[in-house]
Amino acid sequence: MFGLLLTIARNTFRESVRQPVVLIINGVAVFLLIMANPLSAYTLEDDQRMLLDIGLATIFAAGSILAAFVASDAISREIDDKTVLTVVSKPVPRPILVIGKFLGILGVLMLSVLLQSFVFMLAEYHTVLQTVRDPIHLPVLFLGGGAFVVGIAVATWMNYFYGRNFPASAILAIAPLLGVAWALALNFGPDFSRRPFMEGFQVELWLAVGLVSLAIVVLSAIAVAASTRTRQAATLTITFGLFLGGLLSDHFFGRPMNAIEDRWQERAMARGEAKEVPIFRSFVQSDGSTITSQVEERVIKLDDGRSLSDFAEGQEGLKYRSLQTVRTIIPNFQILWLADALTQDRKIPRDYAARAMAYAGCLTLGILGLAVALFDRREVG
Repeated sequence: MFGLLLTIARNTFRESVRQPVVLIINGVAVFLLIMANPLSAYTLEDDQRMLLDIGLATIFAAGSILAAFVASDAISREIDDKTVLTVVSKPVPRPILVIGKFLGILGVLMLSVLLQSFVFMLAEYHTVLQTVRDPIHLPVLFLGGGAFVVGIAVATWMNYFYGRNFPASAILAIAPLLGVAWALALNFGPDFSRRPFMEGFQVELWLAVGLVSLAIVVLSAIAVAASTRTRQAATLTITFGLFLGGLLSDHFFGRPMNAIEDRWQERAMARGEAKEVPIFRSFVQSDGSTITSQVEERVIKLDDGRSLSDFAEGQEGLKYRSLQTVRTIIPNFQILWLADALTQDRKIPRDYAARAMAYAGCLTLGILGLAVALFDRREVG
């Protein structure tokens, strides 16, 4: 069984990485990541923070678009071409087919995210040149540029002499070469002076990129699940709709829920059953220092066993539960978006990162379970 799963995943990876759209989207993303460095110099202040925001947003957007296009064609195309009959007619369980397709697509997406991440890390290590006196980071330019030149040369060679697919060869060659270039560049300063490796290694940045990658994993699972029942156009619509819904979940569902809770708190205060207390939070900065500040004043219920929902009137309780249900079903990608912590120079709490990973993992498993159930009842003959 594991051999079948591995075979399907490997074949799906090969088919997906050969698609020209994979090279095109990665090429556009790399160009935007490189241009983010000079364009961030026009903020007048906080240039490096702008670079971090643009870089993470580019990786997230490019990965999401790639997930939608590649994963949406995974199963629906084989159903339309009737090639899926050849697979399921042999003793290949349908769940193995769905999961194998997902794993193969996931390999392409993670390879693309890794390629874009290395470009982003090189751009961040170069830092934004805020004045003409700031030195250009020569190791980043030479090593990063060299990785691209050698990777394109290898892909051209493989295509011309061995007939290998150029997009696949280019991505498979450039991604590891960029990783080597990034690792080597961290050992040097702008003028090739020696520098400790860990001095330039950004743990928080890699953690933020990792959580963004998990959001892309969830989106790919959504696209695979949709492709078991719909054609590519409908699958793309569903995937992009849930992508936008996940980004705006706090706005469309969180804000109305907070407004209802505020009304409940006001009623509790008016009846003398709650009181206001200041809420303080502590933030750990990147240099290890801790800042404690008052966030807000919230109303809390008295210790009498009652909850805020006891102060609901009319249809408020039903509306609140409905919003809560929809907000739970739709993936909330804001949980996995930690650019704000980076731009405010704060450390990402490790317990929060663990909970976010668990959230993404549960979402992915649940969506894949839905995909298996949908495909298991699909007539493919």
